[in-house]
Amino acid sequence: MSRPTVVTRFAPSPTGPLHIGSARTALFNWLYARRHGGMFLLRVEDTDRERSTELSTQAIYQGMAWLGLDYDGLPISQAANAKRHKEVALAMLATGYAYKCFSTQEEISEFRKQAKSEKSSSMFLSPWREASEKNHPNAPFTIRLKAPRDGETIIKDRVQGDVTINNSQIDDMIILRSDGSPVYMLAVVVDDHDMGVTHIIRGDDHLNNAARQIQIYNAMSWELPTYAHIPLIHGPDGKKMSKRHGATGVDEYQLYGYSAAGMRNYLTRLGWSHGNSEFFSDEDAKNWFDLEHIGRSPSRFDFKKLANISGQHIAQTTDTNLLTELEDYLKASNSAELTKAQKVLFLSGAYCVKQNAKTLTEVYEKSTFLLNKRPILLDENAKQNIILLDADMLQELTRQLQSVTWHRPSLEKLVEVLVQSRDMKLGKLVGPLRAALSGRAVSPSIFDMMLVLGRDETIARLKDTSLLARI
Repeated sequence: MSRPTVVTRFAPSPTGPLHIGSARTALFNWLYARRHGGMFLLRVEDTDRERSTELSTQAIYQGMAWLGLDYDGLPISQAANAKRHKEVALAMLATGYAYKCFSTQEEISEFRKQAKSEKSSSMFLSPWREASEKNHPNAPFTIRLKAPRDGETIIKDRVQGDVTINNSQIDDMIILRSDGSPVYMLAVVVDDHDMGVTHIIRGDDHLNNAARQIQIYNAMSWELPTYAHIPLIHGPDGKKMSKRHGATGVDEYQLYGYSAAGMRNYLTRLGWSHGNSEFFSDEDAKNWFDLEHIGRSPSRFDFKKLANISGQHIAQTTDTNLLTELEDYLKASNSAELTKAQKVLFLSGAYCVKQNAKTLTEVYEKSTFLLNKRPILLDENAKQNIILLDADMLQELTRQLQSVTWHRPSLEKLVEVLVQSRDMKLGKLVGPLRAALSGRAVSPSIFDMMLVLGRDETIARLKDTSLLARI
């Protein structure tokens, strides 16, 4: 089987919730792979055994599943590849691209302390770099990369352009600790090579790491991947996205009820563009996405724009798919599952509850007129509307509804004539009717609710309210 021309990967660390910025990185990798018929792989970078948790690992899987970012094959654990990482470090040692360093942590700390006081470079220059093997003590040692001292390293980046780093600025980083465990910087390169990753699309906070990681590729005579370092996401105030701006974890956005399709759309557009297109489908994004149109400047997260995009996707979602999304939302928020009867009712009225709803939270709230049974419980705002109700007029409306043709024009005409006969504005009747039918002050149109509920249920609810209004 031939190797795909494009292999991307998403490599999160399981040390907390899946960050929204990391989710966008995963999305960009997914889109690029899918556009080119390549592979999108998932690697969990769990080498930090103290901070990595199973709970965070599961949060990554759940966040990816909610966003609909399917990956090829099984997730790869970086920690499970430690033996292979060590093997590469020893190979570099054997070929002279790495060396044993016997400097103690105390000696290194003292060097940096002195450098700080002298305001000189704190980059540690190991005295063991050129030491002969015969002069090595019988003591614990680390293995360090023997970075080039002269010349330049050029990172050919598809987003940032060519980035030149003087090799004098690249340190002899540790690649194998004194206890024999590999470090993250080595593990990343080995895993990317062994997984056949062709394109590394990640945050630009890793740009400096690329210069160091390239040295390992060169030492092992491995083909360099294509790099694309994308700017980070900032909050509305232009500062790095954090809790002070609102939600940062993907799980929080799911609980807020945003549409997954809307989230994909918004995150794709956040830092990438295709002309003036703001609203587009997954298929559009897969066909259009490229690296050339990723901007170099940080993007600002706009919650209002996200809500608008989410609402547009909800409006275009089929009723059946919307029901599935609603069920997933209720499950994530630990809410009660819908019964079979409720699902049937929801599908009958989905066309009106998704109108102008920006989140699944709003969809669910607007669906309560369908999902709740009589007697309908009134929220506080609805109770205030009932107080304003003209009980005699409601009784008259109930009587006329028993014989009217049950379609929208007839219902609208009936209500219009009734309010005109009482010399009052339509709004004085709509509010109480909305409360009577839904139990809430905000709901779909009263006429949509009547049509969905049917004649018998509509009249029964109005009679319940008529009794309440007379108390």
